[in-house]
Amino acid sequence: MQEMVRTNDLVLLGAIEALLTSADIGHMVADAHMSVLEGSIGVFPRRLLVVDEDVSRARRLLTEAGFGAALRDAD
Repeated sequence: MQEMVRTNDLVLLGAIEALLTSADIGHMVADAHMSVLEGSIGVFPRRLLVVDEDVSRARRLLTEAGFGAALRDAD
């Protein structure tokens, strides 16, 4: 899996997740439960990971949908 997005913006994360799910692109959100440790103050960003074989398709989809600025640089 490769990290595509790192953000504290839960609305952005939800929109991206919905888009990836609708396109049947394998993904998961890492660090989603860190708020239990941090006290829900939003210090730790959530990371959106995409399955390796879907990375190029996900990157293209998110860029076309206007989320290109949120994408992490390709490794």
